Amino acid sequence: MAKVLIVAEHLDGKLNAATAKCVSAAQALSPEAIDIVVLAADPAAVAAEAAQIAGVARVLAVANDANTHAIAQVLAPQVAKLAESYSHVFGPSTTFGKDVMPCVAALLGTAQVSDVMAVEGSHVFKRPIYAGNAIVTVEAPAGHVVVATVRTASWPEAARGGSAAVETVSVEAATPSHTRYVGLAAGKSDRPDLQSARRVVSGGRGVGSKENFEIIYKFADKLGAAVGASRAAVDAGYVPNELQVGQTGKIIAPDLYVAIGISGAIQHLTGIKDAGTIVAINKDAEAAIFEIADIGLVGDLFKVLPELEAALA
Repeated sequence: MAKVLIVAEHLDGKLNAATAKCVSAAQALSPEAIDIVVLAADPAAVAAEAAQIAGVARVLAVANDANTHAIAQVLAPQVAKLAESYSHVFGPSTTFGKDVMPCVAALLGTAQVSDVMAVEGSHVFKRPIYAGNAIVTVEAPAGHVVVATVRTASWPEAARGGSAAVETVSVEAATPSHTRYVGLAAGKSDRPDLQSARRVVSGGRGVGSKENFEIIYKFADKLGAAVGASRAAVDAGYVPNELQVGQTGKIIAPDLYVAIGISGAIQHLTGIKDAGTIVAINKDAEAAIFEIADIGLVGDLFKVLPELEAALA
């Protein structure tokens, strides 16, 4: 019988929604138990939030000053030590999970299963390959703890309303001294987080310049949406790369995705194919984005967006 440990992702004392999506993936195993581990300097608030996720049996709160910042080389030895009591260890396929989980797999001497989008059995999973153009079935090695990242765009958030027990635990694991936190360079924004936002407005090469991208920000604010961008827009220097959506950026699944001036390269489409409703605005009627869009509007974005804003007002 499977027993799953989920590594919680959190920031500034708040649990990331990706953790609840990992719980959904774990539930597909019909496991004996699902536990969540919260590693932080003070895990109390995050652990209390994690305990409310339905289907979770226990939340393990690991308090350690070394866990103040999410450094993979520091967190992984602790997770690997806890993993000895579990059959599966899941983490989200986010920047955090992609950093931590391979280190956990290496310490456990096993291969990681990446981007799990469906569970076929205790050791059999489906994941995308070739930029999402094909789905492959993979089998994790028997006799080893299964370490996997969960493709968050493919799973819903598990319901709230749970009341899991929160247990304070200590982990005796050697952490490296040669890896240390120096600083964090991150953009500040009052807009919703791109990976968890329910509405996203993205701009592409068609926006034309960094200055012109203000029209995208303005329209996103009107919708209360996060802002994203195509790789072409990022490469052109219109926006920083943390806004990039696609196979080499962030893979997202918002309820509403508005693609403005984006032609629809395959690597971009891979990052948005699980979105609820896709709206495309492009002056090129032959743009590939229209092939997957639920709603398409052919027109000049600099004329269309002001009209849409006026209609929304």
